Amino acid sequence: MADTSNIREHMEVIGADGVHVGTVDKVEGDRIKLTKKDSGAEIEGAEGSHAGHHHFISTGLVAEVEGDQVRLSATAANAATFIEE
Repeated sequence: MADTSNIREHMEVIGADGVHVGTVDKVEGDRIKLTKKDSGAEIEGAEGSHAGHHHFISTGLVAEVEGDQVRLSATAANAATFIEE
């Protein structure tokens, strides 16, 4: 697991494949809270009840924090299966 202490609000969260997963709202404990406006809405298969509210991703999926991006160790599609509501 990467050092997550540098994760900041408005950083882009991307999968290992470079696909946008969400935008950081804040870190709460061992989870990244994604902003509501794109909280999984762009991930294939995320629809209906997945839209319009915050989602969370475990910091255990973070591979690297660099610049304004949080890169996950899973692809965006795989990360979607780990998203918590």
